[in-house]
Amino acid sequence: MKTILPQEVQGKLQAGEVLNLIDVREVDEVTAGHIPGITHIPLGLLEFKMNELDKKKSYIMVCRSGGRSGQATNFLASQGYDVTNMTGGMLEWAGDVE
Repeated sequence: MKTILPQEVQGKLQAGEVLNLIDVREVDEVTAGHIPGITHIPLGLLEFKMNELDKKKSYIMVCRSGGRSGQATNFLASQGYDVTNMTGGMLEWAGDVE
């Protein structure tokens, strides 16, 4: 599984890179604070919504601590998607939140 640190994601965003971030937390968690520009797909719905994703794009999966996003990363990778898990999740995120 490919991984990336929250600090690396923040650096890429600050450098102006366009990232495809998918937050797999539940609605109340995302409402409480999320990285600007994310796509929200709760982990339980990922199997049903993955057809909305483009296999030609790269995605970074985000959750609270890295566990659920790790599950999502493994699942999507097994389906042929280019995905990376943001280890440490929102607990280690120091960047902007909405």
